[in-house]
Amino acid sequence: MFIIPSSAKSWVPGANDSNFPIQNLPYCSLEGDEFQSIYTRIGDFVVSLEALQNAGLLRPDFAVWESTAFAFSSHTERAELRESLYNLFMEGNQALGQNHALQSELLIPVADVTFQIPFYIRQFVDFYSGINHASNVGMMFRPDQPPLLPNYRHIPVGYNGRASSVVISGEPIVRPNGQTKGPNDEMPSWGPSKELDFELEMGLFTGSPNRMGEPLTMDDADKSIIGINIVNDWSARDVQRWEYQPLGPFLAKSFATSISPYVVTLDALEPFRVPGTEQEPAPLPYLAESGNRVYDIHLEVWLQTEKMDQPERICLSNAKHLYWSFRQQLVHQCSNGTPVEPGDLYGTGTISGTEPDSFGSLLELTWRGQKPITLHSTGETRTFLHDGDELTIRAFCQGDGFRIGFGEVKTKILPAPQFP
Repeated sequence: MFIIPSSAKSWVPGANDSNFPIQNLPYCSLEGDEFQSIYTRIGDFVVSLEALQNAGLLRPDFAVWESTAFAFSSHTERAELRESLYNLFMEGNQALGQNHALQSELLIPVADVTFQIPFYIRQFVDFYSGINHASNVGMMFRPDQPPLLPNYRHIPVGYNGRASSVVISGEPIVRPNGQTKGPNDEMPSWGPSKELDFELEMGLFTGSPNRMGEPLTMDDADKSIIGINIVNDWSARDVQRWEYQPLGPFLAKSFATSISPYVVTLDALEPFRVPGTEQEPAPLPYLAESGNRVYDIHLEVWLQTEKMDQPERICLSNAKHLYWSFRQQLVHQCSNGTPVEPGDLYGTGTISGTEPDSFGSLLELTWRGQKPITLHSTGETRTFLHDGDELTIRAFCQGDGFRIGFGEVKTKILPAPQFP
């Protein structure tokens, strides 16, 4: 692990006052690159690791510029790379900081690029680790029973999702068709989902793999996680109600998952670790995690309809509300010997706070559609998302004199396709 001091400054113009200061240095990949070469961002620029190496500014034996090689790299290699990048971008650096010709060649303005998914995602897993969301859903759908099912406080509940439908921020999604059945309908019907919803989540990308049959320890998980990003795991609530019993989510969840382009390292997040929700009862020994388990990450959801000039914030939450940590989720996934593959994406599940305006889905914000939200600028109401709506999720950590940004996930809803 390599922690950059909070007092550190960079020579890169505008970086010190941006969401991407020298303390951040997340990883990303650009569209049109068949090798998914890895870049880092600082300020309003992205920089290719391959270009830095070709310029003699990174060790020649750093075989990490291509995404697959990067994902297979060890925790030690990634920490050494982070230290090298810090040295290049820190105030007073001579090799790059004083070489303006090389700067103009290597620093690419973010405004000039389009991002793609940072790693080839082999597997996508979605957990249910936001205890407030799980409690709210339980109260809605099982009002005569305890809101949490008996296993919730003992295991990080999750399911294996669909990696092929994970898309990058900016890519619109098509409203899914599906089979639904209302409480008074004699037969199910087929057509566009009427209850399209977002889910405010974070995700982790895995790196160095374990062998099949060999579980991970907490220390292994810490070293395997490349970093964290924003996830919006879309849901068709009406489709899900009809199909999820007895085997769980299927078409209602597999049509799209949107993610942010930047992967923020655990090293960058280390100053923001907090205790989180007390786990009661104590987890079984293989899930026991001491110290500060979760991160103080501010989360915001903004909605803009076709009638609005500017988006309105409809949710303000925080990743510290997760009941199960990123490490606990990964350790549980591998506890039966499941092999992790480099580039796997693991979503946390919806992260809701305790107050109504901190709920991380429209299902909760409108309490199953019974309390529509009103958008103040136009007077429009929403229970679920309409075609043409644009949803944006943002995240950041606020430090002492610096901010660690995650970018955003912005997505527009397109109409469902028509079938004969």
